Amino acid sequence: MITRVVTSGTFSLDGGTWDVDNNVWLVGSGEEVIVIDAAHDAQAILDGVAGRRVTAIACTHAHNDHINAARELAEATGAPILLHPADQPLWEAVYGDAVPYAPLADGEELSAGGVKLRVLHTPGHAPGAVCFYAADLGVVFSGDTLFSGGPGATGRSYSSFDEIIESIQERLLTLPGETVVHTGHGDSTTIADEVPHLDEWVARGH
Repeated sequence: MITRVVTSGTFSLDGGTWDVDNNVWLVGSGEEVIVIDAAHDAQAILDGVAGRRVTAIACTHAHNDHINAARELAEATGAPILLHPADQPLWEAVYGDAVPYAPLADGEELSAGGVKLRVLHTPGHAPGAVCFYAADLGVVFSGDTLFSGGPGATGRSYSSFDEIIESIQERLLTLPGETVVHTGHGDSTTIADEVPHLDEWVARGH
């Protein structure tokens, strides 16, 4: 039901550029999937899709490294791009007004192949950052909101450390402890593994 495709490219913001590896998550069945974060390489993602119908391209946020293959993937599959509208300025920095998307809302439910994903608005890393929670599978796709070892970065434009801590504390750490956290970069973790460290993150300030 869940496939990870790792793609490589660059992340650029505020005049800096960094090499990154991104996790692209395909969630659904043998017939159809949702793509979470169309990063860097549309062909690699299509290879992972392996002929299945793509019902949506769901973006956890609009930093360029998470959306830079979205247009090509949408054109190849006919699937709509979904994004929380609070990330409009970041989207415009990549696509201007040339590529449309459908707005995501907190609490909205997406589905593909019998898998249901609930949208959790988790601002902080970006104002429109969201996570996708699949309660039946016991997993949450956290984008860059929560990683193994702490919150996503908040030292750049449109980000807020106070907001990301509030989002993590109220929206993610309240999920069942056994919930697996599939992140936007790097290794997965669990809610139970991260809960004990909240105070450490607050104390260090990042």
